[in-house]
Formats: sequence, structure tokens, C-alpha cells
Amino acid sequence: MHEISTAGELASIADGDPLIVWAGQGEVGGRVRAWYAGDAVAVATPELSKFNRVTVRGPVDDLAPLAQRVLAEAGPGFRLFGEEPLIRELVERIPELSFVAAFGWMETRVMPARTTTAAWLDGDSGVQELLDEASPDSFAWPSSPGVLRWAAVLGEAGELLSIAADAWSAPEIGFMAGVATRPSARGQGLSRQVCTFVTAELMKRHGQVGLMVHHDNEPAIAVYRKLGYTYRRVAAASV
Repeated sequence: MHEISTAGELASIADGDPLIVWAGQGEVGGRVRAWYAGDAVAVATPELSKFNRVTVRGPVDDLAPLAQRVLAEAGPGFRLFGEEPLIRELVERIPELSFVAAFGWMETRVMPARTTTAAWLDGDSGVQELLDEASPDSFAWPSSPGVLRWAAVLGEAGELLSIAADAWSAPEIGFMAGVATRPSARGQGLSRQVCTFVTAELMKRHGQVGLMVHHDNEPAIAVYRKLGYTYRRVAAASV
């Protein structure tokens, strides 16, 4: 097992995989630690999209012993995160692991057309209340670590109708989270408007954008696909 010392080294070893690059957060060698063994890579990132994660990639024969050592090094509060078939294989190989959940990772390098009334908010007033009503299981919340700023489509009286956050973005890849639309305003294309705006803003700054989505949230996945995102199955497992 060899430790990786820089974000550039991590990107090179992982062939630029956006999932691994995102996990590095541009902080490898600091609060983020990463290792490789053979063709396998593991990145331990605290407080990444709500959880302490060890993001993994590579052939399972190389990865299984690496994952065990990294989990021991990082501590029991970390969970494995990676493509779903790989995580399921690791759960079969490592007796102390339990499968936690399957969901989707989506990514894009496509700049969307910008026909939208969404804009960045000055602060986060009203965001908590909208999330409480529309998306209480959101990973991104105001003042949570890594949540940087919020965008919204506003109603005629200035009320928040649809929101999304720039959260846990890395220098090389932006990340969109906290997408929610007030129930009374759904069906008007507002979620697509705010996601178009945030995707375009993050594309300008980072060159690519990622997000995570529940695998059964077909309306959201359809919106993201129309914006140029591609989908891959991911999953988590924990000790």
C-alpha cells in the first residue's frame, strides 16, 4: 500500500475518474488521504456529502486488501463508496462489511443552454424551511460543512420556489446538491431552471459537474439527463 501525496498524483493514478477526483477535494495530503495498491485506489475523505467516505476504484483482487487496510487506518466511522458492482463484490470478500445503500452518481462536461430565471442567493434565508417541507432527507443543508452557496428560482413575492446548492465541489469538479422544489410549485419546470443555472455556473468554474441521486427518482434523473448528465450506479458499505 502506497500513500498518494497530491491531488494531481491521485488524478493520474485514477485515470481522471471524476468520482475519485471529486473524493480528493483538492486536499490530498491534508485532511484527505489517498492510497493505491496495484491498480486499486482508495480515498478517505471526512464529511463528504454528509458522510465520512472511503471512495474506491479498481479490480477487486487488488482493492479488497487495500480497502481493509484503509478502513483500519481511517477508522470505523468511514464507509466504502464506489460503483455498485464493485461494492457488492467487496461486501462478499470482506466479512465485516455490510451493504448500506445503492443510488446514482451523475456527471457532465456539457455546458447547458441557459434559459433560466434562477440566480445565486445572498445568504440562505428560507432554505431550511423549504428543505423541511420539500426534501427532508437532503444531504445538503444551510451551514453544513462543505455547503458553499445556494441558488433559487423565486416567486413573485420573492419567496423561494426551487433551490440547489454548490456543495462539496472540488477544484477539478463542481458538485450540485440540495435540489428541492416547493410542492405547490412542482410541475412548472422550476427544478430544471435552477439545475441549469447551477450546472452552468459550476461548469464555468470547474470544467465538469457531478451529483448524486436516489436510483428510483426517475423524474430527477430525467431532468439531469436532459442537461447532459450521464448516470452510473454507485453504492455504500460500512463496517
